[in-house]
Amino acid sequence: MKQDAAPSADEVAVLEPAALQAYMAEDSNLLLLQVTSAEVFQQAHIPGALLVTPAQLVCGVPPATGKLPELKDLQQLFSGLGYTPQRNIVVYDDEGGGWAGRLAWTLDVIGHRRWCYLNGGLHAWYAAGLPLAAGAAEPPAPTEPALSIDTAPIAELEDVLDAVSTQDQVIWDVRSQEEYLGQRQAAARSGHIPGAVNLDWMLLKDPSRQLRLTENIAMQLNAIGINGERAVITHCQTHHRSGLSYMLGRLLGLDIRAYHGSWSEWGNRQDTPIEV
Repeated sequence: MKQDAAPSADEVAVLEPAALQAYMAEDSNLLLLQVTSAEVFQQAHIPGALLVTPAQLVCGVPPATGKLPELKDLQQLFSGLGYTPQRNIVVYDDEGGGWAGRLAWTLDVIGHRRWCYLNGGLHAWYAAGLPLAAGAAEPPAPTEPALSIDTAPIAELEDVLDAVSTQDQVIWDVRSQEEYLGQRQAAARSGHIPGAVNLDWMLLKDPSRQLRLTENIAMQLNAIGINGERAVITHCQTHHRSGLSYMLGRLLGLDIRAYHGSWSEWGNRQDTPIEV
């Protein structure tokens, strides 16, 4: 895992606040993106950052509200951010990586596979005593990116069905144990995808919202069969929490996809296999 250094082509990296501050001073081509509500952004953001709201990263269409937006909506989003493929992008949020990871996945989907994550996000920046800005950001000059969808990071329902019936893939469910066991219902049917392994997204970050990198998260993943030997499909309820597991998988060099329909699609159908 690359840390505290800007990524080269098709690389990803984790930055601590001081490293990001140095990166910002050196790179005029940097695009810094905060994924929070507009209200949080108005209250506090890193100087120079632009806002991406969670609603801009999902389609919002029931029952699988967390699926990828239409291409035209992505083009509108990235145009408004002044995006070009040459930009160096850093993502962060205020919750420890779920929405930042969802944006990182979206970047991979549009073929921009070079990005950094600010470890701990807005809270880590503040805890480091670094400056914050308030109010709205000055909008950049819009661009006209010719975006296309790379399906490699995306798992559809049919891909998950295929993974259930084969041994060369592992399904990583990052919902709570109660959801996984069917003790908490958030769709028409409860339980989990047959054969899926469970490691709650909350266990991937510490109380300060930083990734548990120093505690060797790879060992925890290895204990549930995620060790780089099999391709991984990760999901949660709406592919928000699994934004973090997808991003962590990328940082660890795993062959990983995200099932963007997630449980809101799987659990609201009557023809999908379920274990309780």
